[in-house]
Amino acid sequence: MTEREFALDVVRRLAAAGYITYWAGGCVRDELLGLAPADYDVASNARPEQVVKLFRRTVEVGASFGVVEVIGPRREDDTHHKVQVATFRSDGAYLDGRHPESVTYATAEEDASRRDFTINGMFFDPVAEQVMDFVGGQQDLQAKILRAIGDPRARFQEDKLRLMRAVRMSARFGFPIEEATKAAIREMAPQITVVSAERIAEEFRKMLEHPARAGAMAQLREIGLLSPILPEIAKGLTADETTWDRVLRVLESLPTKAEFPLAFAAMIHPVGKKLAGQACRRLKLSNHEQARVEWLAEHHLTLRDAEKMPKSRLYPLLIQPGIRDLIDLHRAMGQSPEFTERILRDTPPETLNPPPLLTGDDLTANGFTPGPMFKKILQATRDAQLDGEITTLEEAMAMAGRM
Repeated sequence: MTEREFALDVVRRLAAAGYITYWAGGCVRDELLGLAPADYDVASNARPEQVVKLFRRTVEVGASFGVVEVIGPRREDDTHHKVQVATFRSDGAYLDGRHPESVTYATAEEDASRRDFTINGMFFDPVAEQVMDFVGGQQDLQAKILRAIGDPRARFQEDKLRLMRAVRMSARFGFPIEEATKAAIREMAPQITVVSAERIAEEFRKMLEHPARAGAMAQLREIGLLSPILPEIAKGLTADETTWDRVLRVLESLPTKAEFPLAFAAMIHPVGKKLAGQACRRLKLSNHEQARVEWLAEHHLTLRDAEKMPKSRLYPLLIQPGIRDLIDLHRAMGQSPEFTERILRDTPPETLNPPPLLTGDDLTANGFTPGPMFKKILQATRDAQLDGEITTLEEAMAMAGRM
């Protein structure tokens, strides 16, 4: 069973029980565009308790908002099909820029009017194969334009993250943002800071992981969102058009499926490791993501001189977990990583990273007193080992004795 088949089965079962039930939101948009939806959402006039009674396995993931997740058969990857069923609702006032203070169950038309953009506000009856469009989504989809539903300022006031989401969707589908919607985003852009860093980071991640990443970043700057999102680095990136244009070219040249740390590093590499780290902390990225971004920002020019580098400097780089990202970054910057790739391909792992000839235990056993010199001795002998200057423990100890 496919995800689509399971979502259709959920609609059929609810409809058979007498409830008005449709697919809703992004899956409708994608189906009309001929794209495969990442997932399917269902909207119905069935109340949560009624949904729970109809299906064997459910989880109330948003009880206060009338959302129940229906668990389906097991997939081949040992996970389960899942579809969220939301009761048609109308939202009260949004006091925190994210959550309504109250929720009232409503009609499909009222439910559509609370959604963000017209192309996301349509419903589809997969049984009757009929689109239910109360907001002009089909017309805007055909015109290839992104428009907020109703008053754009009201829609963005409800959830300030929609300011970023508009840019992401515009870049993803290549739809220009309708003028009134764009004007509202530009006016309200400074208010994006009320959104949590985690939510901003997730939206930013989706932008940079998509092949249209360069277009999204260009729009973020043009519409006034880049500076409040990344104040530490926005000025350095946009201080002159040459730097910014180069950043966009690098983003365009990344592999289509570049992951977020690489794409983020490709964007902010001109500002260096320190400011890159500050930006990562502002967005509350994971330790792994921050370490990778900082490492890429620090070494974004290093492989340019790979052919001239001693093995003691090159080999430790080549064994780093992020080396493939660094190679992709160099290539996107217009540099040729062929030498580095050849070394990686032709050099056995035990040559790139051989066991050290000398350890701290060896030094202690030979009468050396632990202290600051240990690190210097071990690094110096390691470098000499990689460069082929010493090949035995005896030679390493002799070198240590001369230091």
